[in-house]
Amino acid sequence: MSDKASCSGALNGRSLHFEDDTAKNGEKQDEMILHGLRGMEEIGATVVAVYMRCLFDNLKAANMLNMVGFIHPAQVSANSGSLTERSRLVANRLQKTDGEQIFMMPYNPGRHWVLFIVRAKKETVYFLDPLPGNRVVDEEAKNILNSAIKMYNSHIGRQGRKATIWKTLPGTPKQPSTVECSYYVMRFMRDIIMDPSMEFEKTFAKGKDQAPYPKAAIDEVRKEWAEFVCLHMD
Repeated sequence: MSDKASCSGALNGRSLHFEDDTAKNGEKQDEMILHGLRGMEEIGATVVAVYMRCLFDNLKAANMLNMVGFIHPAQVSANSGSLTERSRLVANRLQKTDGEQIFMMPYNPGRHWVLFIVRAKKETVYFLDPLPGNRVVDEEAKNILNSAIKMYNSHIGRQGRKATIWKTLPGTPKQPSTVECSYYVMRFMRDIIMDPSMEFEKTFAKGKDQAPYPKAAIDEVRKEWAEFVCLHMD
């Protein structure tokens, strides 16, 4: 499914209207997405963003909205605008908090999903990649987030560091083939918010078990997504 898919409205809004250029021959978009989830096919930004909206509800119920925020993947991933536009969008999200929140930003540089966690107050970005091996940060994403943190520092009147601190968290579970990356990124986000201590840096530290998630863990994400959509569908 295209990584250009988008979900209308903010992540904390009620709307679940889907827009995607892959709908053809009159096939309903929601049916295409549900079919993709059932078949463990590649999925796009729409599905990821809707699951983030589901996680937002979980955070709200747990009174944790002051701890975690989200950045819409369709607005920052590759081919979604200029670097300056995307940096400004991220900076605007960071500026709406006191800096204590972490922000989770799924990102698609092209046919693959990774997760960035931005901690603006500490000028630190964490990188989580579900593919095995020594993964490197996409340069475009690095430029976007480096610029966004500089804009944030300027907004709060802080000189800041010469360079943003980048930390790769290598101890994440690793996807077994080439199509599970989006499911893994969604599961990463779920694991992070389900830990009230927010010690994700320890959870995904070097030396941790990098075996794939059990099938039940991914199925849980798919089930939660489908139940959320069925509950909120117009």
